[in-house]
Amino acid sequence: MLALVRLRRGVVGESRRVCHLIPVPTGPVPGHLTALCGEAIFPGEAEVLDGLRGMPCHACLMENAPSGGTFLANAG
Repeated sequence: MLALVRLRRGVVGESRRVCHLIPVPTGPVPGHLTALCGEAIFPGEAEVLDGLRGMPCHACLMENAPSGGTFLANAG
């Protein structure tokens, strides 16, 4: 399962407040979570979203896209 999170206002500038995809841990909660793009998200720095808000993280989207170019081929 993936969660959609965005860094809180004031943690980073507005241009970096993109929506990241983060695998939800099944065991103990680690000291930080890692987005699909590799961004480390620390407790208290992000908000969990109930839907897409603002700009998505392109790197997270590409990591979650089907392989073989299917995602791009069917986009239009």
